Amino acid sequence: DPRLEGWPLMSSPFPTTFIIGTYVYFVTSLGPKLMENKKPFELRQIMTFYNFSVVALSLYMTYEFLMSGWATGYSFRCDIVDYSRSPTALRMVRTCWLYYFSKFIELLDTIFFVLRKKNNQVTFLHVFHHSIMPWTWWFGVKFAAGSGLGTFHALLNCIVHVVMYTYYGICSLGPAYHKYLWWKKYMTTIQLVQFIMITVHIGQIYVMDDCPYQYPIFMFIIWLYGSMFLVLFLHFWYHAYTKGQRLPKMARNGISKDQ
Repeated sequence: DPRLEGWPLMSSPFPTTFIIGTYVYFVTSLGPKLMENKKPFELRQIMTFYNFSVVALSLYMTYEFLMSGWATGYSFRCDIVDYSRSPTALRMVRTCWLYYFSKFIELLDTIFFVLRKKNNQVTFLHVFHHSIMPWTWWFGVKFAAGSGLGTFHALLNCIVHVVMYTYYGICSLGPAYHKYLWWKKYMTTIQLVQFIMITVHIGQIYVMDDCPYQYPIFMFIIWLYGSMFLVLFLHFWYHAYTKGQRLPKMARNGISKDQ
């Protein structure tokens, strides 16, 4: 997309790949080794600021996605990429890039886990989710920044992150606020509903007649992403809440596992 000429990180996929590779190496190998003989860092204030900042950013991106198309003309059906330089189209391009960049900010989630020696929370699901999103979104922004079919999952993700990082922010305020965290199970339900909605919405491409979306491969990737994470989160749900193997501590003794 020539509209992205000169934008940060957009010249090539290699900077994004390098950042993600460094992140994976740090959170799975280097970080735990460096922390092995050290006391966990106390990051409560930093995490409170971080979590509520992500809530604010997610609210802003939700508003921008709505104003760039979702509340101003998208049909929830065959909405193709608008490559024009109209104010609305350029607004969507900026929002897509900001969403892509926000995925790098969210890598701090895992880094905080490592620095606090919460290595049990650095799961395959967590690391894979945080790695695959910025990498696939580089291609989405580079070639197809702005369409209903390509951004519905991003809009939903922003809405879910408002809820999710509010939860994390309350967690980081300390034990006095843990009584307000009874709804963690429902947060997981919201995430599951998100992936169901993504899969159903993008699945329309296979039943719509003559939808001229410019990059059908992206539709398959989004459908695969939604389906895959739906399965992974269902697996998490089963072990965490049905078998009780990973129940949050607050469900057992009133104290949140996340802190």
